[in-house]
Amino acid sequence: MISKLIFRIAKVALLITALLALVAGVAWFYPEKFLCVDSGPVSADVILILGGGQHERPQRAAELFLQHKAPRIIISGAGDHEINRQILIRAGVPAAAIEVESESATTRENAKFAIKLLRAEKVRKVILVTSWYHSRRALVTFRHFAPELTFYSRPSYFGFARDEWKRTGLGRRMRLEFLKLPGYWLRYGVNPF
Repeated sequence: MISKLIFRIAKVALLITALLALVAGVAWFYPEKFLCVDSGPVSADVILILGGGQHERPQRAAELFLQHKAPRIIISGAGDHEINRQILIRAGVPAAAIEVESESATTRENAKFAIKLLRAEKVRKVILVTSWYHSRRALVTFRHFAPELTFYSRPSYFGFARDEWKRTGLGRRMRLEFLKLPGYWLRYGVNPF
């Protein structure tokens, strides 16, 4: 009786291991299918750009703003906030429609500091703009720290084509995302699924 139970447990463990290996393999060879989350056409109270990337994020935010998807933009992130602001203005976004949060240096800090602003301003719906490979972690992080707000993801697709990954250095960034996703889960309780 005990040997049958041990056999069943071993069989289930092997099945789970094989399933996890399959999921990991698909995610590794097709990272765009796993890392990229796009909510599709949505409207919100504000567009929130996360710092980083190669300046494709403010271009995407300006595109959404000019499509009237939200009446204003918040830039979150230290370091490149002024460059992102200038890109938005050059793209046709009025300076009065732009707000800056320039304290944050990580995705968790983006959420921590930006959510304070969003709550203070009684914002209910937010479009997050980041790079496609960062969109899953960004979206789940914001949803984790402010479950009462509605967050959508509308990433930029710079470097999305597989043949661009090496030239743009995105291969390394994607591999880091696969480490950061479970890291955020273990450290902050942010479930990537």
